[in-house]
Amino acid sequence: MKKTLFIIIATLFSTMLFSQDLLSKYKSGTVKLVPDDTYAQGNDWNTIFRSFHDSITVSRHTVYVGNRQSLIVLPDGSVIVNHAYQRYHTKFSPNGKFEKEFEIERAGNKAIDGCINGNILFTGLDNMGKMVCSDLEGNYIKTLTLDYMSKGEIVLSNGNIAILGNAIWKKKQRKFVAIVDYETNEGKIIWDKFTDNLDPKDKETYEYSIIEKDGKKWTRWRTANLFNPVKSFHPQIATVDDQLFIALPNTGEVLIYSLDGTFVSKKHINWVAGTMSIEEQKAYHNRILEKMKQERANVVENKERYDQLVSKYEANINNINTPLPKPAFSNVIKDSDGNILFFEIPEERGANIFHVWVYNKNGEFDGKCTFVCDDYELNIRNSKMVFHNGYIYGLQCLKESDDVPLRLVRFKLVSK
Repeated sequence: MKKTLFIIIATLFSTMLFSQDLLSKYKSGTVKLVPDDTYAQGNDWNTIFRSFHDSITVSRHTVYVGNRQSLIVLPDGSVIVNHAYQRYHTKFSPNGKFEKEFEIERAGNKAIDGCINGNILFTGLDNMGKMVCSDLEGNYIKTLTLDYMSKGEIVLSNGNIAILGNAIWKKKQRKFVAIVDYETNEGKIIWDKFTDNLDPKDKETYEYSIIEKDGKKWTRWRTANLFNPVKSFHPQIATVDDQLFIALPNTGEVLIYSLDGTFVSKKHINWVAGTMSIEEQKAYHNRILEKMKQERANVVENKERYDQLVSKYEANINNINTPLPKPAFSNVIKDSDGNILFFEIPEERGANIFHVWVYNKNGEFDGKCTFVCDDYELNIRNSKMVFHNGYIYGLQCLKESDDVPLRLVRFKLVSK
């Protein structure tokens, strides 16, 4: 008994030492994400992630399932992986060993987005604003009903849920943050911003029909307007202790609220956001143009109209003549020490190098570092990377793989 107790205390102590060292690792300048070879051994990844290469048609567009897998980490270090568009979820033990597949009663194929008080799972919102809550075995508890869509949710330390909401009307869009009381289902919007939609008369719509891989014919409508690649970043939310942070990429503001939604203070990022050059913009849109030209072979109706779309899109690319200001950051992730990491938009597409600004628990921006990784193509999202006890638990793809590349991996952060 004494020996077992000693092992438990020693393990907890070493974990505490490891996790408390994160800030000093960031200050080294470069942090390498190194896979923990002792984690998730012996799993049959081709079976566990068997739907990775699947594709489905959503709103007349082809969506690849593997891009939308996600994970959450439970307080004991267990992991639940969501399989996009599938009804089942996969549970892994704290050492990464596959345990079981299970379903959430009445949730359909909605992803599990979080865990309240360590024992209540909740799903994301569907298009009807329904959020299903269950116990850890997937047994139904209740449904929270809201009247909007969600771009993400996080659990607050008081057991309530902060939701990054989104509502679209004919002429306007509203992005907002709401706090929802789990017990009463009552919600309060604490921040919002309205933007105007592009007036239909200001854009020319091209209608055509294509044949998808599944043989179905779809009618599509598309404009030749160039999508702004650096304006679409949504607000980011994070919570540390008794505070909720709303980070606005386009303005560089960080708004701080109490957990009851009372505004506390506002800070501003202390670095200069870059710009997207004319050449970078053209390269971005030329990649889209190339895909459009490849899609031309599948057009079965209004081919002449489709050719007009391609020509107009190409002409609009040639007319790009002004650099675009970049948002100050793209994603925000809280580490397990209570620091908040602000990830810049990568300078080079596919370089697998990510610059990070650190906002420490004392409320100060505390320098910059760079995340790198040799073995995996990093996907920097809250749904793909979660800190726990000093490690990063990731749902990431190997750079080289003969079959399914997706892995559940635990990264050690190593100063380089």
